[in-house]
Amino acid sequence: MNLKDFIRSIPDYPKKGILFRDITTLIKNEKAFSETIDQIIEKSKKTKFNKIAAIESRGFVFASAVSYVLKKPFIMLRKKNKLPADVHSVDFELEYGKATIEVHKDSINEGDSILIIDDLIATGGTADAAAKLVEISKGNVAGFIFVINLFDLHGSDSLIKKGYRVENLIEFPGH
Repeated sequence: MNLKDFIRSIPDYPKKGILFRDITTLIKNEKAFSETIDQIIEKSKKTKFNKIAAIESRGFVFASAVSYVLKKPFIMLRKKNKLPADVHSVDFELEYGKATIEVHKDSINEGDSILIIDDLIATGGTADAAAKLVEISKGNVAGFIFVINLFDLHGSDSLIKKGYRVENLIEFPGH
């Protein structure tokens, strides 16, 4: 099954010049969604980890299913002011703005090995911020798995240069 066939491309969203890769067309197809989860699980076998984290919000779709199948704890990395208890926060730059992500301080224990899953990597700003959250929580980033890599925006390359393990299921140009 070619998962690329299930990704819809929307030009000029959320702003002019951005080619948005929409995963809703993939997750509404039960066979494509199941295949995606199976591929993530297969790629996760290359990495030793004890918890799974995902970046809000589309990363939750994939990571929660993987967490359930693998019987691993699931950690939500959320947008600012979405978590009710004490948090660690990291500010970062997006391709089209600024943002903050947070994690509960009690989600990651010292020495935890965290696999981070998200739907897409573009420039890598969000993923880098996620890694910083894990590290300021005294955990270790075991690796990243992305459903889509926008290869010409070099986010995966940036993470690899920083020493992180990165796996991608699908490659698309970002523009």
